[in-house]
Amino acid sequence: MNPVFEVQKTIREILLKVLDNHSLEQLNKIPPGFSNNLIWNIAHCVSSQQVLIYKLSGLPTNASEEFINKFRKGTKPEGDVSQAEVDEIRVLLSTTLDQTINDYSNGIFQNYNEYTTSMGYTLKNIEGALDYNNYHEGIHTGIIMSIGKFV
Repeated sequence: MNPVFEVQKTIREILLKVLDNHSLEQLNKIPPGFSNNLIWNIAHCVSSQQVLIYKLSGLPTNASEEFINKFRKGTKPEGDVSQAEVDEIRVLLSTTLDQTINDYSNGIFQNYNEYTTSMGYTLKNIEGALDYNNYHEGIHTGIIMSIGKFV
């Protein structure tokens, strides 16, 4: 397996364990000093991956527009998510990664619209986007670990 996907698979497994080891109440809790919660950060990883990899490649996403818009950059929790939404996020953590691996192997990422991230790094192609996505998911995994100490 391509190392970039091995890294993302490891990150996604960590996020799945967070879902397994926290109650719905804990997933939704926003501790003092934080602007979001565990479940928002996990869903944000899925939403951002879909934007960085698919939307910027001019391809249809594997998550709904509603989902992407609810958890995209610049949003925050607008209320508690339901168990059904947690279940959807659980499925998306695996299916979006599997689909990306399959699509990359099949060479569907032919075009990429350059994008400068909020960190000032310009994504120029799919390989850069895949690398940056892992960096981004790593940042949010760190935030998740910090929030986890307070829920």
